[in-house]
Amino acid sequence: MNKIYAPILIFTVMLTLLLSGCGAGNSASDSSNESESASGNVTLTYGLWDQVQQPAMEKIIAKFEEQHPDIHVEIKLTPWNEYWTKLETAATGGNLPDVFWINGASLPKYASNNQLLNLDDYAKDTSLDFGNYPQGLVDIYTYDGKHYGVPKDMDAIGLWYNKSLFDQAGIPYPDETWDWNKAALAAQKLTDPANGIWGLPAQFQGQTGYYNTILEAGGGFYTDDGKKSLYDSPESIRGLQLQTDLIHKYKVSPTLAQMTDTSPKDLFKSGKVAMLIDGSWNVKDFATNEYTKNNVDVALLPKDKLRTSVIHGLANVGAANTKHPKEVIEFLDFLGSKESADIQGEDGTALPAFHGGQELWLKSVPQFHLQNLLDMANAAKALPRGPQNAKLDGLEEEYLKSAYTGESTPEEAAKAYAKAVNEAIASNP
Repeated sequence: MNKIYAPILIFTVMLTLLLSGCGAGNSASDSSNESESASGNVTLTYGLWDQVQQPAMEKIIAKFEEQHPDIHVEIKLTPWNEYWTKLETAATGGNLPDVFWINGASLPKYASNNQLLNLDDYAKDTSLDFGNYPQGLVDIYTYDGKHYGVPKDMDAIGLWYNKSLFDQAGIPYPDETWDWNKAALAAQKLTDPANGIWGLPAQFQGQTGYYNTILEAGGGFYTDDGKKSLYDSPESIRGLQLQTDLIHKYKVSPTLAQMTDTSPKDLFKSGKVAMLIDGSWNVKDFATNEYTKNNVDVALLPKDKLRTSVIHGLANVGAANTKHPKEVIEFLDFLGSKESADIQGEDGTALPAFHGGQELWLKSVPQFHLQNLLDMANAAKALPRGPQNAKLDGLEEEYLKSAYTGESTPEEAAKAYAKAVNEAIASNP
């Protein structure tokens, strides 16, 4: 080889190797990751299911990004009927969103499989204070003594009523003196079969029906250790009967078959129901419906032994395997703040869970006495959550339905259900 060209050739080869080495293995995603790391910017994915709430969540994200310019949050919207299937698939593949919505029924599955961030591990680095939310709601998102969810909003249950029908019948509106006897008597006066008007439907649904009256009668759902059903207690049986009596004794409710054909809520929105036990999630709907926006209001639930109700609501959680735990915690901290609650409350779509963060929500629909819903939420207890290891799906509807159809008494239905639950728990210790 010519000695003059040898050094040039060696230099050329070395330069080629150096340049190729710098680019070796760099895919587009590798480059973006390096760029993300170098610039200090992080993108978090945020899973949710409600398109109606999306505008408020976008405002919350914009405020968060304003305060955290190095963090970008990207919403991943999945409709409710697909959300849980996709979430489970993502969890199986290790691809959960960094932050996502969850409900009380689903939390144990993800927490018990170590798929959620244990928020207590990060408490010292945040301003999170679980005393800022109703205890019943905090309990729902606590598993094995550890906090996994930051309460976002809450579902309060109240007694919605048709002011026009009350006025026509000359009956005073429901107030804090009402018990279930007063409610039933008023419902009888308001029921008008000739015009298709019902006084008070007994919805065959836990959250808007028998869960509330079971708690008000002093009953419960499971023992504290989760090893036994309480549905067969005298108090729980009475709570169930307070509902079914509306159908079979007082005749102020449509039958179960009739309510299956046309929902009580649709009847209420068309002026065919005088009173309806239902939730705070209806506020925006009732405030924009042409009939209900000026004809209805909401009161406290009638009381029995107690005045209480069940509470539920959504929580924000973080994926345990997120690549950005520090940023996830910062976002969760902001989502659980009063600042976030104010944005959500002003929108009026959901009742913020943060204590003191409901003022704007209370003012969002001034024609409704929304303070009554908030008072019910503050006196509420956690929505029942069965033992995670027991196969309880479908048992509640299967056994309690007969009390609504009249095929069995509330006592017979409750005892049969409790027996089935206890057997399911015993077979999966």
